[in-house]
Amino acid sequence: MTDLSTRLSTRVRRAAPALLGYAAVRVLGLLVLALWSAARDKSAYTLLTARWDALWYTRVAELGYGYEVRLPNGDVHSNLAFFPLLPWLERGLHAVTPLSYADAGFLVAVLASLAAAWGIFAVTDLVYGRRAGICAVLLWAVLPVGIVQSMAYSESLFTALAAWALYAVLTGRWPTAGALALLAGLTRPVGLAVVAAVWAAGIASFVRDRSAAPGDSARSPGRAPSPTGGPAPRGASAARRALGMLLAPLGAAGYVLWVGHRTGQGPLGYLDVQAGWRNGFDGGYAFARFVAEKFTSFPSALAGVGLITGVALVVWLYVVCVRQGQPLPLLVYAGVVTALALCASSYFGSKPRLLLPAFPLLLPLALALARLRTRRSVLVLGLVAVASAAYGAFWLNGSGPP
Repeated sequence: MTDLSTRLSTRVRRAAPALLGYAAVRVLGLLVLALWSAARDKSAYTLLTARWDALWYTRVAELGYGYEVRLPNGDVHSNLAFFPLLPWLERGLHAVTPLSYADAGFLVAVLASLAAAWGIFAVTDLVYGRRAGICAVLLWAVLPVGIVQSMAYSESLFTALAAWALYAVLTGRWPTAGALALLAGLTRPVGLAVVAAVWAAGIASFVRDRSAAPGDSARSPGRAPSPTGGPAPRGASAARRALGMLLAPLGAAGYVLWVGHRTGQGPLGYLDVQAGWRNGFDGGYAFARFVAEKFTSFPSALAGVGLITGVALVVWLYVVCVRQGQPLPLLVYAGVVTALALCASSYFGSKPRLLLPAFPLLLPLALALARLRTRRSVLVLGLVAVASAAYGAFWLNGSGPP
């Protein structure tokens, strides 16, 4: 117990600057949101906990599945589209505390966002060092849609599970990685990205084991996979890898199969539920058409240029990640999250929010910031944090995330 507490204390101290900086950015965002909302005679807390998807999650927590809304155009919005882990946590907290379902959702978001920040630090610190880890966390905090991290949404919870699953893979903790991937798969459809990362790393390590000389494994019987995807030990470790890979898809697969059974539509019934929301995966065709339509008039053409620039930036960052030789699990995870976000056929305004969990895309920027003098990097991050806080307040008091 003493050794465990010592290790935990050491890790907390190492991550403390990142976590304190993250908390400061989030407090700034909430403060600006509160002031902005008060000036518009709105409740900032309501915007964070009782609007848009947050309402759907609390309805699932309170009433279970089965609620749906039929729109005049014939579309059916079913709450089966929302994965169950966040509502389960809201229901559990409500049962054991005086918190309402909405309050519980906000508490989960706050705690999960801190866990996500710590996970992002742990991954980046492992691969690129402490200074880059601090910069990565702060960059994630100051994203333009960073206010979502404090909303009763599932993005923070998912990012926390994904980041720690990736850390577990990189450090050879395969059953832990599989269990976290299972939970991520119960949180959002993009949990498939975590499953893909675990499986890609597992398959690569088995292939390397098979091609490695027997003497190599014997010389390092307890060695875990390196962050760059080096060979893992044979024997019991191979069994643990297999266990992690088997656990990883059970969450997403279990929920999707349950929805298919409940709706009577078979194994792919969840896709029908998503179709009721006019959402699906079309390879980006609908998004490309949406962008093209922006060029029909001059004012909207500026928005079209902005969208193209944003997509180009995301693609460029991913290419840089590949060129920098990021570990395979990070590349697979970020690639799948990005593809699912950009190639969804609806809710185009949500794409920045859907990209929020793709934190490995920020690592090239984190490395660049880490090379600057501390005073300069603090100035850059401080200015961006203020802009992000203002944008978040403006956004939630306007159209907000759909």
